[in-house]
Amino acid sequence: MKTILIIEDNEDIRENVEEILTLSDYKVLTAANGKEGVDVAQKNMPDLIICDIMMPGIDGYGVLHVLHKDPATQNIPFIFLTSKSERSDFRAAMEMGADDYITKPFSGNELLNAIESRLKKNDIIRKTLSADMQGLNELRASLDNNKTLESLTEESNSNNYRKRQVIYKQGNNPHYLFYIMKGKVKTYKTHEDGKDLVIDLYNEGDFFGYTSLIENTVYNETAEAIEETELTLIPRKDFEDLLNTNPAISRKLISLLSKNVIAKEDHLLGIAYNTLRKKVAGALIAMQKKYHTDKKEPFTIDISREELATIAGTATESLIRTLSDFKSENLIDIKTGKIIIVDEKKLVNLIR
Repeated sequence: MKTILIIEDNEDIRENVEEILTLSDYKVLTAANGKEGVDVAQKNMPDLIICDIMMPGIDGYGVLHVLHKDPATQNIPFIFLTSKSERSDFRAAMEMGADDYITKPFSGNELLNAIESRLKKNDIIRKTLSADMQGLNELRASLDNNKTLESLTEESNSNNYRKRQVIYKQGNNPHYLFYIMKGKVKTYKTHEDGKDLVIDLYNEGDFFGYTSLIENTVYNETAEAIEETELTLIPRKDFEDLLNTNPAISRKLISLLSKNVIAKEDHLLGIAYNTLRKKVAGALIAMQKKYHTDKKEPFTIDISREELATIAGTATESLIRTLSDFKSENLIDIKTGKIIIVDEKKLVNLIR
């Protein structure tokens, strides 16, 4: 049962709203003024707050300001209930972060529809979403019942890239969010001495190129197709519209798209301090985790030794020697240049 807090100084209106919500199977908390409302919200953490604007002491704007400063309550859906109906009042409320604005007098259906809509969106925000098309579709659906991010990609251009073709270069200005329809992509940084270091690997169903869009900076890395790849290019404006529609949803989207940051930092730390055997084993396991889709068959790595060396963060010659050692230890097999992981468990133990 969802809990709703009503903050309203008019006793008749407060009791009327409480009756409507109780009959609709909501648990209802009430407060007769802004200060009391803040206390009740912080102690009980309701699922949604309905608040009058014009109240003695702390008014509705003050209540919203205090609750949005508190990390524990800042994402609780907040609906203003007021007799102020000027456009400027509505705009001020929404700019402060309110989720909706209902003017008095109102019908029971109008109130319940607004509550159900906000609760549904908040449930989606709180969910743990996958960083693929399905997860972003769920998020997009919470913004617009008629449009998903998938439909956004369908409206966007699709480009094909050859193996080793550069998609964007380090230092370029970002114009698109990229979605992989088919193929594999790597991003890497180039040192001033000309050496490359792979930053991340992407597979079918992944988005990339979003960090520079979020930070509003140039690309800090280069993106390149590992094999024949088909990408959907989502224009920057469409992506920014998604971020700017709702502050709470934008925070969730940023978290969703950036959840691999810790793993990336661990990977770079390993490259800096791990032994050569750990680096190579780590690269092989990273490739397997990212690209091994058919679990019934042994995983085969079909990329050049130079590319694998950039993923491991080592020299090509050192990589080749280590692969030879792994083969003699029956950890891997090599056939026609392709690397086949034979003993995943022992490789994983090497990097622990």
